Amino acid sequence: MSEELAAVEETARRRGSRPIVWLAWFLLAFFFVNLAGIVFSAVVDSFGDNWFGNWLPQVWTTHYWSDAWHAYDLGQVLQVTLIVSVAVVIVSVLVGVPASYALARRNFPFKHAIMLVFLLPVMVPPIAYGIPLATAMYKFNTITHVQIANSMFGVILANLVPAIPFVVLTMTPFIEQIDPKVESAARMCGASTRKIFTRILLPLLVPGVLAASILVLVRTVGMFELTYLTAGTDSETLVVKLFDSISGAGIRAPQQSDAMAVLYMGMMLVLLVIALRFVNPTQLVTRVAEERDA
Repeated sequence: MSEELAAVEETARRRGSRPIVWLAWFLLAFFFVNLAGIVFSAVVDSFGDNWFGNWLPQVWTTHYWSDAWHAYDLGQVLQVTLIVSVAVVIVSVLVGVPASYALARRNFPFKHAIMLVFLLPVMVPPIAYGIPLATAMYKFNTITHVQIANSMFGVILANLVPAIPFVVLTMTPFIEQIDPKVESAARMCGASTRKIFTRILLPLLVPGVLAASILVLVRTVGMFELTYLTAGTDSETLVVKLFDSISGAGIRAPQQSDAMAVLYMGMMLVLLVIALRFVNPTQLVTRVAEERDA
């Protein structure tokens, strides 16, 4: 009798939750339909002309792409974007991997508090610390007459502020999954610290290093606030140039901005697909929640 009652209660509970499930699926479908519509509109508009009152443009052309390429010197912009992104990835990995190893393997007082403070640039909006950082760079320019702000070096330096903690956030779970007994056994066999790291730990950490590198690359390519505040005319990345094309003075064809937006979306889509190949987003969310609760 109790089993039948439990079955009836379970059936009633499922029926009661169905409207909520349907509403959730409806909202999710509504979101993706609108997102697809926005992307489709930008793609079509970048190739279309005379698009008035019709479902599709009356004329298809590619000259807006070539116009945007020459008007905004996108070749040089993409080169700057590549240099900044690769430099940020290399430096953040070289600094973040040893730091994450120390945090994963060593116990010291206030470890969780230090970890939380260290990860604040990941959780705090970049504009909150980007303005003071840019102000300090411009003051450094004035005092020392050494140009950091408005230069590619300043853009790289600003993007390292959230990139290094992000590498630590990504790499720490990978290092914690490696049994410390492996290192102890290697030390007992006479291996030095350098050999342990290069021959034992590093091969095991390759998936984590790749995941951290790709995620930092995605964040750097898409980082608008810090780059916009510290970039000069010859050190703007694609996302900053896209903003300038929309908000800058003068009359421009909106199809040029759409072409740049499609190029930017394509780059980010490729990077995100590669990133999801190497890392599980739920792992990062769980890690951030654990550090915040601690």
